[in-house]
Amino acid sequence: MSRIVLTTIGSFGDLHPKIAIAMELRKRGHDVVFATHKEYREKIEALRFEFHRMRPDNAALNDPQEMARMMDLKTGSEYVIRNWVLANLRETYTDLMSIANDANFIIAGEGVVAARLVAEKLGIRWALTILQPISFFSAYDPSVIPVFPFLAKLRGFGSIVNRGVIKLSKIVSKSWAEPVHQLRQELELPPLVGNPFIDDKYSPYLVLAMFSSALAKPQPDWATNTVQTGFTFYDGNGSGADLTPELEQFLNSGEPPIVFTLGSATVRTPGNFYQESLQATEILKRRAVLLIGKNAPPKNLSKNIICASYVPYSQIFPHACAIVHQGGIGTTAQALRAGCPTLVMPYGQDQPDNAARVERLGTSLTLKRQQYSSVRAVEKLRELLGNPKYAAKAAEIGRIIRAENGVDVACDAIEKQLQAV
Repeated sequence: MSRIVLTTIGSFGDLHPKIAIAMELRKRGHDVVFATHKEYREKIEALRFEFHRMRPDNAALNDPQEMARMMDLKTGSEYVIRNWVLANLRETYTDLMSIANDANFIIAGEGVVAARLVAEKLGIRWALTILQPISFFSAYDPSVIPVFPFLAKLRGFGSIVNRGVIKLSKIVSKSWAEPVHQLRQELELPPLVGNPFIDDKYSPYLVLAMFSSALAKPQPDWATNTVQTGFTFYDGNGSGADLTPELEQFLNSGEPPIVFTLGSATVRTPGNFYQESLQATEILKRRAVLLIGKNAPPKNLSKNIICASYVPYSQIFPHACAIVHQGGIGTTAQALRAGCPTLVMPYGQDQPDNAARVERLGTSLTLKRQQYSSVRAVEKLRELLGNPKYAAKAAEIGRIIRAENGVDVACDAIEKQLQAV
């Protein structure tokens, strides 16, 4: 039996795909240990996994202002890397070194820069997990880069122009990486060839591209040891209790509703999303489910609207006629699997790129966050619900994704690395 340390930072959208892998690895006889934010202890231990706190803590889960800084379209990526990942790099390294000292393998979420340092120092194999296409910075399949969203217009100009965009990104982020270079030098590890956040972040053993080829296909400039698995799904489904009798009765008592959600992170800083969404629902004369997290529910709701703090997406999305969401990769994946057309209002990070991809796919429309209003939402939702091509394409993509088995593909690739030890 191998002892595997699985480490990740971020939201449930980052954590849940790794839980899916961990559960299958445990079924196969491996001992999986989680190293992540202290805020996830209860969730992990309830699943009977060994849990270890790894700094940084995720204070943004209870701090709307901090979450807003992290999700800012222009500056969010730099803020997360400088003030969260790198500001805690040495603490992360110390915590993870202690946890992984007797491990056979490390599975690292993106952003856990210290995982590579620990693996190299201990001389053990490791895998990098990538959840969204933007993380590959491909010149052949260019992404919407939040720092330079206007450069997305150059997508069709070919790989030469797109390489220039990537080079610009490396120049802008060069200074961000200084703490990584310094710590590597102190640990007497060889210097990096490139940028640890763009082109020199990949494991030499295994890179798991944990998203469907329906969303993005493999490209010539992906890391050569990449295995594309498809999405890996976990959202606590299976208990049935998460779908309350009240909500179940609502879903069964009329036409399919529009589901409005902001995922597990941006829901902390919703702005006017729920108020404008309510008005849009009333104008459209549609039923709706609002997933509001810890936000206060709106008052005087009509009988056609119901609120819930959270419901596993696998239970609620298949009931929807359309889904309006923020474009996080976890929410995007669940909506695609449900075969439901979507309207995406992206904040920052990977969300604008995910939104652009599902729009090109033909399952979705996009509305910029600063433009989100009841009038504009009504316009987009009328197009989405009135044109049958969106529902037809969403159903087609849903069948493709439901036929994939990302968990098994990922675990097979991991076990192949374990056999090589």
